[in-house]
Amino acid sequence: MKLAIVPGSFDPMTLGHLDLIRTVAGEYDKVVVAVMKNSQKQYLLTDEERVAIAQRTVAEIENAEVILDHGMLIDLFDRLDASAVCKGWRTEEDLIYEQSMADWNREHNPRFVTRLFRSKGTYATLSSTQVRELLDRGESPSDFVHPSALPILLQAIKNKKGESI
Repeated sequence: MKLAIVPGSFDPMTLGHLDLIRTVAGEYDKVVVAVMKNSQKQYLLTDEERVAIAQRTVAEIENAEVILDHGMLIDLFDRLDASAVCKGWRTEEDLIYEQSMADWNREHNPRFVTRLFRSKGTYATLSSTQVRELLDRGESPSDFVHPSALPILLQAIKNKKGESI
C-alpha cells in the first residue's frame, strides 16, 4: 500500500491545503494528514481545534485520515512506513525552503522521500496567515476555508477574545 503524509501546522487548514490533499489522495492509497506542532511557532488555534478543522475539511476524502503528532517528521515517516511526504509550494521562496527541508530529512533518514506540488489557480497565493489576518480584522474567511470548518474557527476566535455566542 502506498501511503503519503501531508504534514503541516494547519493553523487553520485552508482550501489550498484541501486542494493539495485531494491531489495526493488521487495518487496514493492512503493519505495521512499530520497536524504537527512546531515549537518555534505560536498558534492561534489549539491542537484540538486544528485537528477538528482538518477532520471536517477532509471528511469527504475517503482515503484521508487526520492525526496529531508532536514528534519529528522523519520519525513519523518510519512509524507509518510511508512512501512519501507531500508538500505544497506557492512561491520560489517556498520552493527553496521546502527543498532544503527535503534535503535535511533525506540526510537524516535515507529512506525519506519528499514530493513537492505547486499550488495552482486561486490557491497559488492563499495562506493560513491570510486567514488569521482576516479574522484579526473581524472579517470572515469563508472564501478560504471549508464551510464545515468555519463554525469551529469562528467559535475559537470568539473564545480567544473572551466573547460568547
